Amino acid sequence: MTELRQRAVREPDSPPEDKESELEAKVDGETASDSESRAEPAPPPTSVDDTPEVLNRALSNLSSRWKNWWVRGILSLAMIAFFFIIIYLGPMVLMMIVMCVQIKCFHEIITIGYNVYHSYDLPWFRTLSWYFLLCVNYFFYGETVTDYFFTLVQREEPLRILSKYHRFISFTLYLTGFCMFVLSLVKKHYRLQFYMFGWTHVTLLIVVTQSHLVIHNLFEGMIWFIVPISCVICNDIMAYMFGFFFGRTPLIKLSPKKTWEGFIGGFFATVVFGLLLSYVMSGYRCFVCPVEYNNDTNSFTVDCEPSDLFRLQEYNIPGVIQSVIGWKTVRMYPFQIHSIALSTFASLIGPFGGFFASGFKRAFKIKDFANTIPGHGGIMDRFDCQYLMATFVNVYIASFIRGPNPSKLIQQFLTLRPDQQLHIFNTLKSHLTDKGILTATTEDE
Repeated sequence: MTELRQRAVREPDSPPEDKESELEAKVDGETASDSESRAEPAPPPTSVDDTPEVLNRALSNLSSRWKNWWVRGILSLAMIAFFFIIIYLGPMVLMMIVMCVQIKCFHEIITIGYNVYHSYDLPWFRTLSWYFLLCVNYFFYGETVTDYFFTLVQREEPLRILSKYHRFISFTLYLTGFCMFVLSLVKKHYRLQFYMFGWTHVTLLIVVTQSHLVIHNLFEGMIWFIVPISCVICNDIMAYMFGFFFGRTPLIKLSPKKTWEGFIGGFFATVVFGLLLSYVMSGYRCFVCPVEYNNDTNSFTVDCEPSDLFRLQEYNIPGVIQSVIGWKTVRMYPFQIHSIALSTFASLIGPFGGFFASGFKRAFKIKDFANTIPGHGGIMDRFDCQYLMATFVNVYIASFIRGPNPSKLIQQFLTLRPDQQLHIFNTLKSHLTDKGILTATTEDE
């Protein structure tokens, strides 16, 4: 008993090293108790049932499992119908939709951070996050305008000046935001402010950069935009269907509802779907031609002579398969072979974008990024795999499809000084003459 009293008397006195560390923390404007209170984020608000009342009444007699199946199915059909509508409206509307989706996804991710740490009232956090979004979009879309609307830019004096100094203006805008962030630093919030600064920039990297790649894919031809997105949608639907009816074996702990049966069934269904969709779309110029801006009509055009990639060719079938199907040759578009690579990525690697998002949501104990779409969650819940797919398509086109772009070379050529243009002209002329493509004139000799 005496020993317990002595220990109780000694315990309130902290060791010297503990007092020293506490003093250092106070000097930095953050006590140990403050640090501990901020170590764990506040739990975000719990999600509510966002199913429309009409569906709730119509499906009230079903179990929760089948009710969710019907809600997801009906809303999926509605989203697919909306997707067809925006495709019909043309590339300009598609680009605007991509921009809107990007802003909404950014808003959902930033809102999670704001809700989790709302109690600390970080100064300027939301303002700076949206400001950085504006800066990054200005940089990326300014580069796109310069690349694809060169004639228009050169024709208008203000646009020509903005194009010439675009990167300097972009850097100046970002530097202004950087200085604003430094000036917003407040005692007791340093660590959290830098954490949210990183949160914003990682969100920009994931959302803005990859949505910009989606638009680049669109300019290569609408088929490079529609087929990859459709393959991801098909894989998501078919994996859910196979998992719902045949799923027994769990696939990954991050997503307990994902099963091997759904994963494998979705893969084969997506590959077949990609082949069929590619065959149908390859026969239409409006889908296979690059999207170009017509300066005469001030509108986008998709009319061209289709490349060999979109012309039917005959391929010999391997002997092993011949004995099974009885065909020796098959006529198909070369793009269909590329569609196998696209659909395979959408089925095998694309879902990892969803697993990544699941891990993120589990880290903050939330079910969905938002409640925008009943039964599906937020916009980011539907586009977590799409962004990863867009990056792959852009890399695939640059690696295996696209060569040097003549129009961009001409644009760069026209920005040179006259003496530099003349030097390139003479060099190219001599090169073509040596190859026998041009005939040497008397003056040249």
